Amino acid sequence: MTAPADAPGTTERVLALLGLLQQRRVWTGPELGDRLGVTPRTVRRDVERLRALGYQVHASQGVGGGYQLGPGQDLPPLLLDDDEAIVTAVALLIGAGGAVAGVGGAALRALTKLDRVLPSRLRHEVRTLAGAVESFDGGRTPVDPGTLMILARACRDEVEAGFDYPSGRTHTRRRVEPYRLVASDRRWYLFAYDLDRADWRTFRVDRMTEVAARTWRFRPRPTPDPVAYVQESVTSRVYARQARFLVHADAATVRAQIPASAAVVRPRGDDSCEVLSGATDLDAVLLHVLRLGHDFEVLDPPDLAARCQLLAAKLHAAGSNSSD
Repeated sequence: MTAPADAPGTTERVLALLGLLQQRRVWTGPELGDRLGVTPRTVRRDVERLRALGYQVHASQGVGGGYQLGPGQDLPPLLLDDDEAIVTAVALLIGAGGAVAGVGGAALRALTKLDRVLPSRLRHEVRTLAGAVESFDGGRTPVDPGTLMILARACRDEVEAGFDYPSGRTHTRRRVEPYRLVASDRRWYLFAYDLDRADWRTFRVDRMTEVAARTWRFRPRPTPDPVAYVQESVTSRVYARQARFLVHADAATVRAQIPASAAVVRPRGDDSCEVLSGATDLDAVLLHVLRLGHDFEVLDPPDLAARCQLLAAKLHAAGSNSSD
């Protein structure tokens, strides 16, 4: 059905009608007319306009009947008043900061969408209220939600970013093209192209200071998969030694046993997988793989395979001595 043509003031009235329908479960036509200062006939026309925009507005007759906003096939826009927008933004800031396990990435994506339309007059109230909220959840390394927002905006708007980052005992200023924020089970990371080093890099957000977005826009480059790159960086590239194992169990089972921040697990058929991890001492990695409880083989490095055989001989000798 085609919606009636808009007249002056119609758009504002239809938005006000939508706001009323979102506040209460059922409204009668006269009630809506009184609130909007129009006749029930005009209310019916405005309801048709909402339906043409994709909102499912149900109408029922009799006692207890009236207009009711129902769910549609797609998620339509929501109208939020100032208080609702502030509370929503604060909740998303807290979730993005890691206070709610498992929702950080989705919270940050939703927050960047809200950030596009949040009036500037509300930003100070959002920041003030968010600063008054604390959490005792220690699962993820805490980060400043404001820093996350600066980086998220820079990724969204494709503008360069700068920040101070530790390098040995000093801090250096880094200039990057930011592409994605990636959340692990423990930390937030920025996947970016380092302009001074002319290469892709992974940065821990909790280690950044003096974070700022620049006005200089960049043209996006062809990128490796951000999640895979970050995971491999934090599980192996940062360590002096890397190890690969063939584990005789399906990848889903092994992924459930190993934190994503500790190793990369790649399928190798239906009943086996490859595990890639790094450490300063590969004995620690070997112990973790052994504790998985599955048969496995050392693929790399060769000296770890030899070390495995030596330790196996010692364990076998220890078992033989205890049985004598």
